[in-house]
Amino acid sequence: MRLTARALCGAARAAWRESFPLDGRDVARWFPGHMAKGLKKMQSSLKLVDCIIEVHDARIPLSGRNPLFQETLGLKPHLLVLNKMDLADLKEQQKIIQHLEGEGLKNVIFTNCVKDENIKQIVPMVTELVRSSYRYHRGENLEYCIMVIGVPNVGKSSLINSLRRQHLRKGKATRVGGEPGITRAVMSRIQVCERPLMFLLDTPGVLAPRIQSVETGLKLALCGTVLDHLVGEETLADYLLYTLNRRQLLGYVQHYGLGEACDGIASVLKRVAVKLRKTQKVKVLTGTGDVNVIQPNYPAAARDFLQAFRSGVLGPVMLDQDLLQGPPAAEP
Repeated sequence: MRLTARALCGAARAAWRESFPLDGRDVARWFPGHMAKGLKKMQSSLKLVDCIIEVHDARIPLSGRNPLFQETLGLKPHLLVLNKMDLADLKEQQKIIQHLEGEGLKNVIFTNCVKDENIKQIVPMVTELVRSSYRYHRGENLEYCIMVIGVPNVGKSSLINSLRRQHLRKGKATRVGGEPGITRAVMSRIQVCERPLMFLLDTPGVLAPRIQSVETGLKLALCGTVLDHLVGEETLADYLLYTLNRRQLLGYVQHYGLGEACDGIASVLKRVAVKLRKTQKVKVLTGTGDVNVIQPNYPAAARDFLQAFRSGVLGPVMLDQDLLQGPPAAEP
């Protein structure tokens, strides 16, 4: 069934705008101590670093990257790792690369750290970047120190652990999790390779102090860079449904056995809740006394809907599809 998705305007856009805080002070409250302190700590560690690896979510390759990274850490060689490639629709991967090249990013690798896909490309590329750059006072140092940066929950720690598995045959060196805010501080150096001798610095996720737009904020939240309850599970589920319908990605219909697509989030969540038995008894006062009524648990259904998307059950998605339709940015 083909749907005409709701336009991203009017009442829907107004509701999303009210639900998603855009003010930088709100962002700072989400991750107390992570923003300015984390960035300052990164800056103070730059003299010990040979290269920067920025990790971002492959589902939003053009949206949500923190511009302060380039402004404050841009003196070092830079590699952009677009992680979670297994969750992204990469049919137009070449367009993504062209757009990023237009922004001056010429070194890009797509990875899946869970299955170690393309991880072996990273050390050779970093080695080449470092050897072809001026290392200042580190020129005589035989070991390489790489700083790993990015917004929250894009897989920075997973990348470090994946590199250790590939090159040292060792297990986890840093904690990973499915929500933002796991890494709290710039850590001590973690060895990831023997030849060349290479150490990585894990860093806390740092969002930009101001989100560019409502839709960028919602994309970031869908990818788990913001704790769900701070935006609202039902608001995120509404935007997810809008996105899936607009792209004609109707895997959710089959996954939940809905029979047909639907453009009303309340209707979808009600059916999801009933199917998954996520319901609750509520007492309703009537003229004849209290009556127990079974009501759908909308927040629980929304959480399941979001988790299905984030785990890839609903199929690969490119949230930046609209941005890929425009011309690549001119290189500065």
